[in-house]
Order: sequence, then C-alpha cells, then structure tokens
Amino acid sequence: MSTPMDANAIVILLVEDDAGDELITREAFEHNKIKNNLYVAHDGEEGLDFLYRRGIYADAPTPDLILLDLNLPKYDGRQVLEQIKSDPELRHIPVVVLTTSAAEEDILRSYKLHANAYVTKPVDLDQFLNAVRQIDEFFVQVVRLPKV
Repeated sequence: MSTPMDANAIVILLVEDDAGDELITREAFEHNKIKNNLYVAHDGEEGLDFLYRRGIYADAPTPDLILLDLNLPKYDGRQVLEQIKSDPELRHIPVVVLTTSAAEEDILRSYKLHANAYVTKPVDLDQFLNAVRQIDEFFVQVVRLPKV
C-alpha cells in the first residue's frame, strides 16, 4: 500500500507489524501534510522482500528512507537492519528505528548495526504525530539523501 505519487516526495518504507502503529504513522503523515510516498511491510520478511523486489514486490521502488520497528515477526528489526547495512546495494538507505523499546541494549545494538537514528514511539498521540513530523523534517528538508 502506498500514498499517491508526488514529484517532490521521497519513498518511505515503514516496516511495522502493529496495525494501530501503522494507522497512527499514516495519520501523522496526513496530519502533517507530508506528501511522501509511504509503503508498508508488515513483518521483517515482507520488508526484505520489498527491498530485494521479490514476489509481489518485483516492481517496488527503492526507498529513500526506512522506518523500522524492532519487534517484528519472521525476521525481527535487528535482523532486517543487519541485512540492510551489510548489503552494498542497500546500506546507503537511512534507517530510523521507530520502536516502543527504550531499552539501552536495543539502542546500543541498533547503533552498532548502523541505524541512522533511534526513536522511541511516544505513547501520547500528539507526541507521536510530532515525532513523525520531526523525522520527516530532518530527513526530507534538512538532510540531503543520495539519489541512486
């Protein structure tokens, strides 16, 4: 699933198994008038299929940014992150770990696996909306992403 294409938009892959968190993230993009093209994979295997254009994702675009939950079925977010950052074709894609875990060991391991940022999902809806807006502002308006 994706939002309509916009010429100035970037492609974002959200790897998230929780339907409620997916909905809140979509609402955050809509609430903040973010025009990026959002695709969703619902587990780690589906996320890797999207990135490697396997099966139903044969025509998937290469994401400009990945929002990755850690606690996923099939392959967890740590395994997905390790695969992305060890692949020369994918490692340039910024990965923001967006998860409920505030555990220091998860934060440290994510950065050791070369996550570009680690964001703990706020419980409060307004704070969650603001966090997604800030991610968008930083990675879309401030940072220069590679055009590969």
